[in-house]
Amino acid sequence: MQIKILRQKNRMTWMSGILIVIGFIAHFGFNNVTIFNTTFIIASILGVAPIAIQAYQALKVKVVSIDVLVTIAVIGAFLIQNYEESAIVTFLFLFGGYLEQRTLNQTRSAIKELTEIAPESALKQIEDGEFEEVDVDDVDEGDILLVKTGAKVPVDGTVLTGEGHINEASITGESEPVSKREGTNVFAGTILENGTIQIRADRVGEDTTFGKIIELVEEAQDSKSEAERFIDRFSKWYTPAVLVLAFIVWLFSRNVELAITVLVLGCPGALVIGVPVSNVAGIGNGARNGVLLKGSEVIHDFSRVDTILFDKTGTLTVGNPEVAEKAYYGSNIDEVLGYLASVERESDHPLAKAVLKDIGETTFSTVEDTEVVKGGGIVATVNGHRIAIGNVALMEQENVTLNEQAEADIWAFEKNGNSLVLTAVDGKLKVLMGIRDQIRPGVKKDLQALKRLGVKNLIVLSGDNQGTVDLVSKELGLTEAHGHMLPEDKAAYLQKLQAKGQIVAFVGDGVNDSPSLALADIGIAMGSGTDVAIETSDVVLMNSDFSRLPHALGLTKTTARNMLQNIVIAVGVVIILLASVFFSDWMNMSIGMLVHEASILVVIFNGMRLLRYRLRGHNVNSDSVN
Repeated sequence: MQIKILRQKNRMTWMSGILIVIGFIAHFGFNNVTIFNTTFIIASILGVAPIAIQAYQALKVKVVSIDVLVTIAVIGAFLIQNYEESAIVTFLFLFGGYLEQRTLNQTRSAIKELTEIAPESALKQIEDGEFEEVDVDDVDEGDILLVKTGAKVPVDGTVLTGEGHINEASITGESEPVSKREGTNVFAGTILENGTIQIRADRVGEDTTFGKIIELVEEAQDSKSEAERFIDRFSKWYTPAVLVLAFIVWLFSRNVELAITVLVLGCPGALVIGVPVSNVAGIGNGARNGVLLKGSEVIHDFSRVDTILFDKTGTLTVGNPEVAEKAYYGSNIDEVLGYLASVERESDHPLAKAVLKDIGETTFSTVEDTEVVKGGGIVATVNGHRIAIGNVALMEQENVTLNEQAEADIWAFEKNGNSLVLTAVDGKLKVLMGIRDQIRPGVKKDLQALKRLGVKNLIVLSGDNQGTVDLVSKELGLTEAHGHMLPEDKAAYLQKLQAKGQIVAFVGDGVNDSPSLALADIGIAMGSGTDVAIETSDVVLMNSDFSRLPHALGLTKTTARNMLQNIVIAVGVVIILLASVFFSDWMNMSIGMLVHEASILVVIFNGMRLLRYRLRGHNVNSDSVN
């Protein structure tokens, strides 16, 4: 019976409203007191039934909820035969709840939209080479899929044949079509606007980028911030306190109606709903704009960040470096380059790719006994020779002697802003390569935006040489630059800043960044980075779009302000209402409930403004929310 009544709550709300209207018409139009009282009695019973059930369910778990206050107030009004007040209060309370749910559903529209655009089917290549439509859940890694114009890409994959333009707004927040051709990556949930492509499925189901976005946003919207947890604790004490206050008012005044009015006006509805709606709207805005905020707590911490640490390669730079300078020492260089290429082709590091691209066609050999030296490079055996590839520190560790010419070349390459890759064969330096990466377009403007948002310290930490790091820092106007840093060095430096009381965010994209991402107050991962970095982080910038970082910080600051505004509105309204009860003649139960429900809608609509937030000056076509 309880479930049935709660399911019919909205219908009962409208029936109660219609009965109230009939009652007023009978009273003021025809002066019929009998119909007036009858309709208001029925309206009161219909209205209080679902509220009383919710109150009973709350009391069973030892929670004195708002429904308890309203139920007691309505029963009291009914007993003193104030049917008009009891009917109007229950109708306003239920109608307010109905409007709350509708408006709250709009704040969750981002996750709803994501779920609706999830691909459901795919054209999968079968044994005879033809393509057959199958459920997307039946696609496995390695399958060949066909995507036609206007269709959704069903999985994360790599283009094998064909070309076209894809709208990646569901992943990056940008609706500008992106050109795709053989060898490029595509993402599930994006739309092929023109052309036809065949792709190889690399990630399927929940493992796709799109699947992870949905999962992360759902988890984030269900999480609670410190402010919400405080309000939960506050409500547990506040609601009984209102009951005690109402009892004290009755004890001294012997005025039942006044005590009941205090119960109604003391309901903390707007306070309870104000913070969650701000959080949900903020997270929804982020999801729409290529920023994943992993939980409400992230919003609170990120809004207070005053120091941001950056990895260099793949974060401040494009992550697609090329060999700019090189020097050879001794003989048999072609053979050495073959050894170098053989080792580097087993790595997916950007510097390794640059080396392979520069070497081009060569003779590859079998690589054995590979050993990765953290923060140094790699050592392996090729054709019986010990090959060491890495930085100067690795050469020292391998006891490789650097003659005057090599030291002069190293100094010159570093001065020119190169990352160094040295190759030694059997303890002798053979090849020195200087590799340069390009700074991300627009990153300087984005860093300036971070400063305007209140970030005091912008610091780059890199395993690269100090000369290269200094050049990047100077060009971008960073506060500090530190090179030759191992992962543990970055983590130690971060902890040192935290010990000084700074709120630190770390931005990175690689496995080696994971310790710092985990230790930072806010870990921010570039979306095209490693799975470990993304899982460890608190914020993900989809498609590695650095310009999303200022938007993310501005959004969290605005969301935090919005939360505070809602708390002030909610508390202020309750104080004004209670003061009006004691110090004015115009306040009554119905007016108080009307104002109370209106305050709930005010905080909801205030929170919903966050769905339209755009960082002022960062997107000239959009409005900012303050």
